[in-house]
Amino acid sequence: MPYCKSVAIHGHVAKTLKYILDPDKTEKLLYTSSINCMTESDLAFTQMKAVYEQYARRSYDAPQSKSGKSPVKAIHYIISFADSENITPELAHKIAKALVRKNFGDDAQAVIATHTNTDHVHCHILVNSCSLSGKRFYDNKKSLRIVRENTNGVCRAYGVTPALNFENKGRSISHYEWECRKKGISWKEHIRNAIDSLIPSVISLDDLLSELERRGYIIKRDRLIYIKAPRQQRSVSLWKLGEDYTEESLNARILWRMVGGGNGIEHFSNTAIERAYISVIGEVRILASEKRKVPRRANPNAPYVIDNDLDIYRLSAQLTVINRDKIMSIEDLKYRIDKQGAEYIALQEQLSRMLLEQEQVQELIRQSEFYFANVDKTDLSAEDNNRLEIYKSSMQANDIHSPDDINTWREQNSKLQSDIMALKNTLTEKKNKLAMYTDIRDTYNEMSRGDYISKIVEEEKLRREQERKKKSQEAKKKKGSR
Repeated sequence: MPYCKSVAIHGHVAKTLKYILDPDKTEKLLYTSSINCMTESDLAFTQMKAVYEQYARRSYDAPQSKSGKSPVKAIHYIISFADSENITPELAHKIAKALVRKNFGDDAQAVIATHTNTDHVHCHILVNSCSLSGKRFYDNKKSLRIVRENTNGVCRAYGVTPALNFENKGRSISHYEWECRKKGISWKEHIRNAIDSLIPSVISLDDLLSELERRGYIIKRDRLIYIKAPRQQRSVSLWKLGEDYTEESLNARILWRMVGGGNGIEHFSNTAIERAYISVIGEVRILASEKRKVPRRANPNAPYVIDNDLDIYRLSAQLTVINRDKIMSIEDLKYRIDKQGAEYIALQEQLSRMLLEQEQVQELIRQSEFYFANVDKTDLSAEDNNRLEIYKSSMQANDIHSPDDINTWREQNSKLQSDIMALKNTLTEKKNKLAMYTDIRDTYNEMSRGDYISKIVEEEKLRREQERKKKSQEAKKKKGSR
């Protein structure tokens, strides 16, 4: 979960810009962006200075007054992410950029830098206290609270646990929920249906939760995952939706849905890993037929039978991959995991560089198109005149002197877009294969220790004990109400 704080800059803005745009802290400026100004610290300062001095009628270079009454020239926000979230620099940077747009609008001047030189990822955002249209931004308790609330909203959209829960705590049910119950459609069923509809199109549990959030569901990630549908008053945890909707079940349904397995597996050799899988699959089928395991369904829309058991399906799908990819041993598998992991990290870094390059190219195109469309106009507003001056310096720095020069950048943008799409597809395939290999490794390790079958048996014992206690409590309530 993110922690957001702010620092009002009364003195030298240039010093702060140089600090947050330090190449050693941002992997050589890889994780840096800007809005309505350049990303280079000197140019950003010059462009912010022009806007501030026009509207504030004060010097941007003036040192901070010893009396403590100096005006706020810029606001420096720092957003830190908890280590437990495992936030990547790419995701942190996306969150910071989205926050600036959401909180300050499109006419704000801001520089955004994500620092990776410490144990935890954190973002720096420097916002000019005057926007291009002359709007003033203030740093006080109220403004910081709004920024924190907006940070939470952006984090939810990206599937990151928010720092605080600002949601309604009411206990009464809404009229919509009452109607659902009247028609026999519970909130749980409503959420289950939404999850089932998304399973075929998502690539991970995080992707599923993010898609639910985009559809208006509120997700809370804690020790458990909680979901609240639009207009629903209370959240419900995944495990309360049923065995088919636990984190483990959803991960298996998503990861192995395209592999299949169970019948017609072509065995390539009599290896130890293959023999272990064939043996365990047989034991799990016996447990399922004797109703001695938790009944999880691979397809929740079909009745539970042995051939629709999620554990059997998952094991069979893993064996299919072992044979398809000719995995000879656990050592062979571990080597492939290391190789896939290294390749995935390298591709991620390449994608990050390409996305940031595309963002800069697109911003330059946008600025150039605005400039040449308005440079000869005499009735522009003060805000648009400010834009012209700022955009002119950007074009001079990139050798854009006429509308025809923009075409070169448009062609570059098109090529980048094509390359990015191809790279994203490769990354998705690499990520899925890595997840499959890792799941096979963990499962085989459980088999080797003798833990796999015993865990399944213990799960069913625990489930039956919980059902027995629940029935006993319900019987006592009925007896006490007589």
